[in-house]
Amino acid sequence: QVHLVESGGGLVQPGGSLRLSCVASENIVSINHMAWHRQAPGKQRELVAAITRSGGRNYADSVKGRFTISRDTAKNTVYLQMNSLKPEDTAVYYCYADRYPAGYWGQGTQVTVSS
Repeated sequence: QVHLVESGGGLVQPGGSLRLSCVASENIVSINHMAWHRQAPGKQRELVAAITRSGGRNYADSVKGRFTISRDTAKNTVYLQMNSLKPEDTAVYYCYADRYPAGYWGQGTQVTVSS
C-alpha cells in the first residue's frame, strides 16, 4: 500500500501562486504514474496534471501554461506549482498514485482562490 500526504494548500488571491507537495511512502520511481486531481463543491473529481515513471507530463486544458507538475525522486515527492490562480481553481486537491494493480489517494488539501 502507498501512503500519500499532501501539503501546501491555503487561501490565495486571484493571480497568486501556491505550490502543493505530495510525499509518498515508497520510491516514486516504482510507481507507474502520479497525478494531481481536484474536486470543487458540487462537481466531479477531475485530473489536473500527471507525471509518468519516465517523466512524461500531461495537463488539463484549463491549467496548461499556469500549472507545472514535477518530482524529486530523492525525496519521493511530487509537486504542483500553481501560478496565475483563478477563483475557478478553488477545490480540494488530491494526490494520486497508480501502482498497478491498485491506485491510491491522499487525504486532500484545500486550495481557495478569493479576494
